[in-house]
Amino acid sequence: MDYLNTINISLQHHPLSIIVNSLSMGILFSIITMVILLAIVSLVSAAESAFFSLTPTDMEELKTSGNKTDEKILKLVAAPKRLLATLLISINFINIAIVVLSTLVMEGLFDFSQNHLLGFIIQVVAVTFLILMVGEVIPKIYATQNPLRSTRVLVFFVQFLQRLCYPVSTFLIFSTSILDRVIKPKSHNISVDELSHALELASDKDNPEEDHKILRGIVKFGSTDVKQIMKSRMDVVAFEYERDFKKLLDDITNSGFSRVPIYKEKLDNIAGVLYAKDLLQYIDEGDDFDWHTIIRPPFFVPENKKIDDLLREFQHKKIHLAVVVDEYGGTSGIVTLEDVIEEIVGEINDEFDDDDIVYSKLDDNNYVFEGKAHLNDVSRILEIDGEAFEEAKGEADTLAGLIIEIEGRIPTKNEIIKFNNLLFTIESADNRKIKRVKITIEKDEK
Repeated sequence: MDYLNTINISLQHHPLSIIVNSLSMGILFSIITMVILLAIVSLVSAAESAFFSLTPTDMEELKTSGNKTDEKILKLVAAPKRLLATLLISINFINIAIVVLSTLVMEGLFDFSQNHLLGFIIQVVAVTFLILMVGEVIPKIYATQNPLRSTRVLVFFVQFLQRLCYPVSTFLIFSTSILDRVIKPKSHNISVDELSHALELASDKDNPEEDHKILRGIVKFGSTDVKQIMKSRMDVVAFEYERDFKKLLDDITNSGFSRVPIYKEKLDNIAGVLYAKDLLQYIDEGDDFDWHTIIRPPFFVPENKKIDDLLREFQHKKIHLAVVVDEYGGTSGIVTLEDVIEEIVGEINDEFDDDDIVYSKLDDNNYVFEGKAHLNDVSRILEIDGEAFEEAKGEADTLAGLIIEIEGRIPTKNEIIKFNNLLFTIESADNRKIKRVKITIEKDEK
């Protein structure tokens, strides 16, 4: 008996026995409940990351698999607001329960009556660490890396939560929809000015000059009208509808263009567009060949059409040339797919292009342009902001038109017009138009 009493006394003083005895049933139950809640919140956090990390490839696999589990996943994803509300409600309620239980456990195990601040710090640090690491970070990392596998494992669990939280999630969705109507969300659309400013602040090392030019073209792309980039009717190469076939072949060959407008009597009456490739199989035909049967119908666009819309129509209709008409239906000019693309990537020259026709560069500060040069091209070549011309140009789209708008008349030869830091010297002009202009860029003296 003495031996058994000695063993009993030694067991009572064993550290594990002391801990077990010090734990009341309430505290032990709280600890077990905390562990279960941490496990549940980790599953909910994993579900949140997994369901909202599904890629288009994953979604396609879910749609084509024919699996009933995958169909349930698609049903949950189809209502993202309810899914998110369910998961957030679950996470927040469980976290609150963990915090309450942790407070009871800490107060039951330790006496912080002498140092409340120390007790508060220990509780906050311990609980925060547990919730973040076990309930947030670890499950979310795994679920983000394996979203498809995680959703398939957790789909039934999430369905159960959705049924459990249905009344609360319904109220939450309803209240947020009311707030959405009352408080209009601030638009996140970035303005052209903001994009331009961001482009100016961009590092030259990170964005080479060629990239800058392309980005500037993209920024201005949506605000550019067809009239600003079209080839005016004075420069359009077009052929009469009644022309002999052999003469037509020679003219198209000499022109170097793959597509040319065909008109009846005058350019304002465009009958269609002739493709040079359509003539290849008929080059041995005589003048009696009726080439009008291979003319393609014309595509007309107004002068004020935005070129981003025009590009989409070119893609949709699978054509490369459009006839630009004014408000009276008369032909203003033509615009091609190449003209549109050049607004982004810059000049595209082929074997038929003559670089000296539009402009020539004398040195870094002096250029000679033809009067018909478009202001978009002038600003791009001079590497200046095209906004400088906007207020002064009025309805003009060419360099000659800008100078006439500034002066209110047609200047004479050798006359010099100053505009901001640019000097326009009229090198060639008559009483009808400005033919050639020299532009000198004045550098700011510091």
